[in-house]
Amino acid sequence: MQSYEKNIAILCKKIMMFGLYFEGRGKMLNLNPIKQSLKPRIGLYSIGLSVYWKQFPGLKERLEEYGKFLEKEMSKFGEIYNYGLVDDEDVGRKAGEWFNEKNVDLIFCHSATYALSSTVLPVHQICKVPVIILNLQATAKINYKDTSTGEWLAHCGACPVPEISNSFNRAGIKFRVINGLLGLDYTPEISVTNENTKNRKEAVRAWKQIEEWISAVSVVVNLRYSRFGFLGNYYSGMLDMYSDFTMLQAQTGIHIEILEMCDLDKELKSVSDIEIKEKLEEINSMFQISDESSSDSLVKKPTDEQLNWSAKVAAAQEKLVKNYRLDALSYYYHSVAENEYEQLQGGFIVGHSLLTAKGVPCAGEGDIKTNLAMKICDILGLGGSYAEIVVIDYDNETILLGHDGPFHIAISNGKPILRGMGLYHGKKGTGISVEAKVKTGKVTTLGLTQTIDGRLKLIISEGESTDYETMKIGNTQTHVKFKKHPDEYMEEWFKEAPTHHCAISTGHNASLFQKVAELMEMNYVIL
Repeated sequence: MQSYEKNIAILCKKIMMFGLYFEGRGKMLNLNPIKQSLKPRIGLYSIGLSVYWKQFPGLKERLEEYGKFLEKEMSKFGEIYNYGLVDDEDVGRKAGEWFNEKNVDLIFCHSATYALSSTVLPVHQICKVPVIILNLQATAKINYKDTSTGEWLAHCGACPVPEISNSFNRAGIKFRVINGLLGLDYTPEISVTNENTKNRKEAVRAWKQIEEWISAVSVVVNLRYSRFGFLGNYYSGMLDMYSDFTMLQAQTGIHIEILEMCDLDKELKSVSDIEIKEKLEEINSMFQISDESSSDSLVKKPTDEQLNWSAKVAAAQEKLVKNYRLDALSYYYHSVAENEYEQLQGGFIVGHSLLTAKGVPCAGEGDIKTNLAMKICDILGLGGSYAEIVVIDYDNETILLGHDGPFHIAISNGKPILRGMGLYHGKKGTGISVEAKVKTGKVTTLGLTQTIDGRLKLIISEGESTDYETMKIGNTQTHVKFKKHPDEYMEEWFKEAPTHHCAISTGHNASLFQKVAELMEMNYVIL
């Protein structure tokens, strides 16, 4: 049963990554991403000592077989370029040049048996991408009675790891080590011991780490080629929102395209009646249309006029994103009363929610830093919904997180609700807003802030989303129970100098986000 549930979970994750999500009522929603994510290019090689091959017939081929197994399993997560065995210094140099030719983003060094550090070092002096050493033993326990020297050498991959670590450190090469079992689902004929370790916890843990490193580097790769739109300006006075665009590009690789409301207005004027009709059908399939709110007289059932306008604006927003090849969008427009752009921005939220669900996360109030956090979550297939502190529930010991803006439909607890707003509090205009909560279960909030030295920092917090009662005021709202009492948690959180926004992702992802931070040479804290 556990195996079945695990397989279903894996299948659902894969479905999610391709943009098809369950909306909670048995119906599948077509939320294909507007742009496909790039797969990372992963280098792989195994190490050994050339003098062993004549001394111990079959050892070389056995280790190569292990390498091919790693290649096969890793190919589920990225494009794998397996050089094969590196067993002396000259081969190490050739491997480094080969990895450069393949333009790999990350290299796994499989410590298959003892090897000289002088063999390994040239690879990474030539190809300077991040490196992960795999210390993965093929068996949980050797057959002490029948093990020969050649048999033992097939299982002594840990032996050179300290030597390699020392040489890397002295050469200024950053590295990480994954320890555990190889996870074969069979035993090679040459072996005298049981090598079927696929279901051992030591193998499961190791492969989880491998998958996370590949997923993490996919963030680095995709951000490097991402185009972020910045529409309008910041909400005046929100000092934590202000960002240095050069700094952002320097530290993350993203390009920032500065847009004006007239750019969107141009797209609006090109929207046809057919496009409005198609977008209305999409809205009706994705959202539940509300009745009047019982608690707030300003919150009404959306009118047909409001729905049609939101559909028209949504069609224009998608055109803008496609024409500028955007991967994410942050926005804010401070309108003069009765300005035509006031009406335009009044229709933003529905379309931006649709875009967020299609791989183009949108963040209000000009918050490009949280927009970046949302994009990190989205690349990883974890959602990433825009949020801030709404209120504390001391009885349930939860922090209600949400916002009056876009919602990531794909991680919604049921269909999000559309409500007509008599006003947008703290902002100009009226229109339709989204009311929703993140599905119950494990969640991780990801905040992105900037420290006094100008460096970006990730603030990572794991918790549980709950299905407690929320307000009927047209805002996104999710009760999150963190590991500590809300007061204790907030004391630690505020001490880290966050911005007042964050992204909510599904699952416990601290280990994964930590790897992203390390690969991007970004500061981080896990609360």
